[in-house]
Amino acid sequence: MKGIPTIVVMTALCGLSACANTPPHEDVRDPLEPVNRVVDKFNDKVDRAIFKPVAQGYEKVVPATARSSVTNFFGNLGEPLVVVNQMLQGKGKEGVSDAGRFLVNSTLGLFGLFDPASQMGLAKHNEDFGQTFGRWGIGEGWYLVLPILGPSTVRDTAGKFGDYQFDPIARREEVRERNGLNGLRTVDTRANLLSATKVRDTAALDNYLFTREAYRQLRWNRIYDGNPPPVPFDEDE
Repeated sequence: MKGIPTIVVMTALCGLSACANTPPHEDVRDPLEPVNRVVDKFNDKVDRAIFKPVAQGYEKVVPATARSSVTNFFGNLGEPLVVVNQMLQGKGKEGVSDAGRFLVNSTLGLFGLFDPASQMGLAKHNEDFGQTFGRWGIGEGWYLVLPILGPSTVRDTAGKFGDYQFDPIARREEVRERNGLNGLRTVDTRANLLSATKVRDTAALDNYLFTREAYRQLRWNRIYDGNPPPVPFDEDE
């Protein structure tokens, strides 16, 4: 599975205003909060000691055009997972479009280093098995903070096992190559979010609660492709 630190996952959520996976008028199920907080602090320390400094060095040394190609490459590797989940959700048109993206970028885009598909009007989407389970009506379950991997829920954690099966890097048999690609993917992801990290550090009164609710907002937003159903207003609340 992808080793992405808590801060990386969290900072991708900043600025979203959509509802949380369990709508915000409902209480999140977080009975493991004491344990989750300990893991969250551990992840944050690892990020500050390892991931963030390495990402800063990567951003400083590697030219922006090269970093963009790295991001495109890893994004292209994830397209088959997106296609499968589009189909499982009954979104055939989007699935065909994403299959086209993968074909175009894998050929004209030189194995995904470039993104001519976007210029051709083939929009990029984000789908995984956790989102598919959500579209199927499976509840998010307890909120979890996974070591190194960061924020999750019972449903999304189960979905990661499906995601793993479609991760070509995780399936590589050569250990050094697999670890090297995973490391580069993690550093590139973290580098792309360096500026967003400042949002939590300056705005959050409680980093744990901020991360938890931001993660749930992102998942709810993605499950409904940016157009979640309205949350009913309760006058008694």
